[in-house]
Amino acid sequence: MKLTVIGGGSTYTPELIDGVISRHKRIPITHIHLVDIEMAKLEIIAAFAKRMIKASKLDIAIEFGTDLRAGVRDATFVVSQFRVGTQAARHRDELLGRRYGLVGQETVGVGGFAKALRTIPVALNVARTIVEEAPQAILLNFTNPAGLITQSLIQEVPELTAIGLCNVPWNTRIEIATALGVNSQSVEFDYIGLNHLSWIRGIKVDGIDRTASAINAFRGLTIEKGKPGDSPAWTQSSIDLLQAIPNYYLSYYYSEKAWIEYQSNNPTRASEVMKIEEILMEKFKDESLITKPEELMQRGGAYYSDSAAELMADIHNDAGTTHIVNTLNNGAVPGFPDDAVMEIPAIITSRGASSIKTGPMRDDIDSLVRSVKDFELLTIQAAVHGDEESALRALITNPIGPDISDARELWADLKLENAGIIGAFNG
Repeated sequence: MKLTVIGGGSTYTPELIDGVISRHKRIPITHIHLVDIEMAKLEIIAAFAKRMIKASKLDIAIEFGTDLRAGVRDATFVVSQFRVGTQAARHRDELLGRRYGLVGQETVGVGGFAKALRTIPVALNVARTIVEEAPQAILLNFTNPAGLITQSLIQEVPELTAIGLCNVPWNTRIEIATALGVNSQSVEFDYIGLNHLSWIRGIKVDGIDRTASAINAFRGLTIEKGKPGDSPAWTQSSIDLLQAIPNYYLSYYYSEKAWIEYQSNNPTRASEVMKIEEILMEKFKDESLITKPEELMQRGGAYYSDSAAELMADIHNDAGTTHIVNTLNNGAVPGFPDDAVMEIPAIITSRGASSIKTGPMRDDIDSLVRSVKDFELLTIQAAVHGDEESALRALITNPIGPDISDARELWADLKLENAGIIGAFNG
């Protein structure tokens, strides 16, 4: 069984290797092929991966290279975790938002828009190559903005089985379970929305409704995390108003002004991540290192290995378990098109993900989700067809996008900053 990792030179890769090792009895992978365009990083990560495998005493071959077609050929699973333009492009995206008095973030607002335009053409090329070289493979997409990219994959390459994945639902389940003093496997979420735009409306533990106590526990977690000078956190009153557990990224929408003020006085997250990655790459070079270092948790990929490896194991074993993934709505959320990719609970089998029917969204949630989904679809239209009008409309449709009077200037600025790496708009 072959696993291919697109973006294999990422500092996230050792997390994934760790997950494969710990679940090898359930997912007997024999070959892991790492693909990246940065050979220097790839060599370091591949060498560390080989040491991890050797220490585990498992018989898994590690291969690596820059040839996409050879990398995906005959794969059973392909994991996508690449970043077009590296952290330098992310840094520019964050500053772009700040220059226009907007939230500057890698997956939402204008930053998410810029990243999507860079990423969609590459993601679609990867998808089409998989169809040609490994038509039975299942693609697990972690590449951000994960929901939007997964929408483009399923919409434009329907013959490929693609599932979008994020570690936030997994992390939240662990946090809530810990706060309630229960096993995370016993926790079930009524979870609805899009990637980085989701709400947990209900929580059951062993089939018993524990929503009220879980929301109270979440209030406690927000107070515990929030310290003077920290980034904007959820307050007790905001949780009371929502009557749901919000995805962390919703704070960019609900606390937009606070985020803009915070960002004006703090470095970009990209600049912080670049420093962390420098430390990690130096550690990965250490030939005595055979387990993932503690600093990896600072990178922002906590439990990435668990969410990805557990999903692969359940697909391989036709488990029929429930995971929260980005997949086609197919009637699960009333009022939304079947072909809309949502982040929702789904049954996982050897065929992929099948969405679970749920109740309609509350009106305030529904309106925000529709606005962001419209933004996603316009962004895909722009990226696939080089359609500038769709790009401009995407910007002004986004709830935390620019004023209409600034849209054309920001768009020109964005194209200049991304010259040569923005697909159909490169010319």
